[in-house]
Amino acid sequence: MDVRAIAKYVRISPLKVHFICKEIRGKQVDEAMAILQFTPKKGARILSDVLKSAVANAEHNNNLNRDQLYVKEAFANDAPVMKRWRPKAKGAAYPILKRSSHIGVVVSERE
Repeated sequence: MDVRAIAKYVRISPLKVHFICKEIRGKQVDEAMAILQFTPKKGARILSDVLKSAVANAEHNNNLNRDQLYVKEAFANDAPVMKRWRPKAKGAAYPILKRSSHIGVVVSERE
């Protein structure tokens, strides 16, 4: 059974979180938590919170055993982009894209 948790509209670029998602995909939950705890990036802290939420959902809502859980999926999708403008030479305007993301984790029980 798959259990998911999603953090929406997180103010971090999806590309920055995607690299961390690749590190934990397919790992046992405790091993993934250890990796995230010692990764010195903002995305790791956010992903850790989402993973904790997915594990809590699995234990509380679906009565799954934490020792059997693994990270089946971890993803960071695009969310709405805030567009800002910066002045450039000769009266031109230069766009600044402040990206945000939807970060999700799917945990499943290993057979």
